[in-house]
Amino acid sequence: MESAKLLDCTLRDGAYLVNKEFGDDTIRGVVSGLVSAGTDIIEIGFLQDEGVGPGRPVFRNAQEAKRFIPAPHGGTLFAVLADFSRYSIQNLDDYDGSSFDAVRICFFKHERYDAISYFKAVKEKGYKLFIQPVDTLGYTDTELIELIELVNPIEPYCFSIVDTFGSMYDEDLRRIFSIIDHNLHPNSRIGFHSHNNMQMSGALSQSFLRMSSGVRNVVVDATISGMGRGAGNTPTELIAQYMVSKFRCHYDIDEILSLIDNYIEPIRARAVWGYNTDMFLCGVFSAHVNNITYLKSKSGINSKDTRFILDKIGANNRKRYHYDILERAYLELVDSEIDDSSTLAELSEKMRGRNVAIIAPGKSVRLELDKVRDYIEENNAVAISVNYIPDAIKPDYLYINNINRYKMLKSSKSCVNARMIATSNIKDISDKYVVSFRKLYKCGWQHSDNSTIFLLRLLDLLNVSRIGIAGLDGFAPNGGAAGNYAAENLEHLVEGESAILANREIAEMIEDFQATKQSNAMVEFITTSRFSRGL
Repeated sequence: MESAKLLDCTLRDGAYLVNKEFGDDTIRGVVSGLVSAGTDIIEIGFLQDEGVGPGRPVFRNAQEAKRFIPAPHGGTLFAVLADFSRYSIQNLDDYDGSSFDAVRICFFKHERYDAISYFKAVKEKGYKLFIQPVDTLGYTDTELIELIELVNPIEPYCFSIVDTFGSMYDEDLRRIFSIIDHNLHPNSRIGFHSHNNMQMSGALSQSFLRMSSGVRNVVVDATISGMGRGAGNTPTELIAQYMVSKFRCHYDIDEILSLIDNYIEPIRARAVWGYNTDMFLCGVFSAHVNNITYLKSKSGINSKDTRFILDKIGANNRKRYHYDILERAYLELVDSEIDDSSTLAELSEKMRGRNVAIIAPGKSVRLELDKVRDYIEENNAVAISVNYIPDAIKPDYLYINNINRYKMLKSSKSCVNARMIATSNIKDISDKYVVSFRKLYKCGWQHSDNSTIFLLRLLDLLNVSRIGIAGLDGFAPNGGAAGNYAAENLEHLVEGESAILANREIAEMIEDFQATKQSNAMVEFITTSRFSRGL
């Protein structure tokens, strides 16, 4: 199928998962393997004004990229991607055939008029021009035709359909392809770049090839093993096999499989991508993945809450990420401004001047059980468990502000019989101590609704004498082979950069608590914790 070219963009789209730090050996190995596989076009990285460094597929100009262009490389073309807002086109040197051959320009819809001169400059410097309109699905038919008419005089090498949020269905792709095909310069190719948020990426890429066959020369994007931020992309091996099987293309699938074994699978040990419910929501709402990341860091939020917030903030806001807007929507969701003065007075009467043992759900409670029991007994401490009931310790109170944990607990006999202290975002609690969520909440961190931190702030209001903390262990960045929690049913995946961020923010919140608490309560750790140095 000479009319279709396969473009692999692993080194660009996949770079987001490794902070753009593949390492020179990996970059060269991937490029070499893709060339050996017969890949038509390889996108080797980014054109940026900043971020250049060893082992990073980031370049200021063509000369800096030359070190990754093998010789010989058969008929393979090489491309880079330039973000219109992040690269000064005057830094790009003229094409001399010794480096990359093509420049792909991505831009937002509101930038399209300003970007025209940018497109022209790339062509004038001698490079093949790819036009990559971010979120092509977000254009009306009229806007898309207008853009095509603006770029036709430049005669781009390729005009791409970019499914930025993985939101397209087959009907969407067919409509957009038809519009572009009927209006684009006949010498220009149509490209397709998809994401797998709706589990449609591979199927859409195949559909794209079928609808273009005999109609238009095209370029289809893919990444090895689908590697890419969030839901990932069309897998190179999948679409290459389809093109070999159905269109008599000549890609070496074994070479691609070797790349997976040698380079991509080791990366999976430290990076996660692929379809899940969160990515589904990004696809449904055409939302930037950072919105999901921010909201899911809130321990008391579930998937339907995320869906509600994404819908509430509106289409324009969710295409980017505005943490202040998300924060306001989140606080509105929990709707937690209540008068809890009588509850606080009653709890203060019971706990003023007492020693308190906080039993958080970290696995140190199980591993150091005797320490916890001894602390409670020796200090005649009020035991308050956080979001769970320990098997071997009967707490005096169950504290809960995580709606998901509450849903797990509420049907259990231990929860029914427990004296419960809950924050006001837990809506269906009756005959329990309910305190204001908002009163205990502090902005400034993604994980600002951490339950143990909330409880510390509450105990500060109650004027307790001494606070011992068990089970606030922190998260193992490697995922913790033995788990992070005291019970298996509490486990959820927090690893890698997410674990590092969570640990850092918990440490910061503990430090903030120590600096701002109103009482003279002494705080100490009962069990081993990453955060003990902060006290």
